[in-house]
Amino acid sequence: MIHDPDRDAAPARSQDAAAASTLDRVASESPADVRLAQAAADMIDARIDAGLDHRALTLKALAADLETSPTQLQRLFTRVVGVSPWDYGAKRRADVFRQHLRSDASVTDAIYAAGYSSASRVYEQSGFMLGMTPASCARAGKGASITFDIVDSPLNRLLVATTETGLCFLAFGDDDAALTAELQAEFTAAARVDRDPQGLRSVLEDVVERLETGHMPSRQLVLDVQGTAFQRRVWQALLAMPAGAVLTYSELCEEMGLENGQRAVARGCATNKVSLLIPCHRIVRSDGGLGGYRWGLKRKQRLLAMESDRFGAKETGSKDRLL
Repeated sequence: MIHDPDRDAAPARSQDAAAASTLDRVASESPADVRLAQAAADMIDARIDAGLDHRALTLKALAADLETSPTQLQRLFTRVVGVSPWDYGAKRRADVFRQHLRSDASVTDAIYAAGYSSASRVYEQSGFMLGMTPASCARAGKGASITFDIVDSPLNRLLVATTETGLCFLAFGDDDAALTAELQAEFTAAARVDRDPQGLRSVLEDVVERLETGHMPSRQLVLDVQGTAFQRRVWQALLAMPAGAVLTYSELCEEMGLENGQRAVARGCATNKVSLLIPCHRIVRSDGGLGGYRWGLKRKQRLLAMESDRFGAKETGSKDRLL
């Protein structure tokens, strides 16, 4: 059964209105397309209910079992259902995880029952754990109250900034004054930008712990990031990658069901303002080069080496590689 994401994600709307939206969308499609989308949704549901891990839910795996191409499945499913197969599966797995949290004896039991291979996979793969809320502030942070602090980290100085809603900016550098200036340049229209070491202490501890150990933070880190629908698709695809693996831009496009979208995906990576938590450092060039990284190639190389040493090879598909 297709679970309507519009209805599930918008409780303020009436169920009748959500149902009407779904029916209107489905009515405009051919019966064959609707059957294929339904079959894909049923397959995703069954695999999540069976506790299978992320490898059974990749676009490539689903398309192969449904005897269609990844690109065709991505386009058709998104058109009929209203979200991509990955977003649909992530939402369903999150729902299953919440259900198990209420009934299972431990969080660990809930993690594995929902098909996550580890606690870190919950953190990396689930937008609901990170929040991914619609940005509370407009472009350039118009009207926002932003607090920040700068601390030492394995990659030198680390700046973390938050709004009242969640974490909005993360940066690495060598000089506190330069980092502060970069934050102010990102949010030129903010109502205020204040340094608050005490108020951000717990958030900073979680971010540094994430960097040092790769462990899931002890608290829920909610992100308050602004992006277009496409940018958020790119960010969700990045979150689905396991620590220790890398993909090229073209391989990430394939996972997203896109053709010739490398430049758009690269822009999506470049606009990521929380680049440690949404791991754009795991995308490299097809010739094996590191490609670009806002905080410097040495930091990108160090991040990938730390993850490789810590987690080893992680399989999300036949094309995943390690540096």
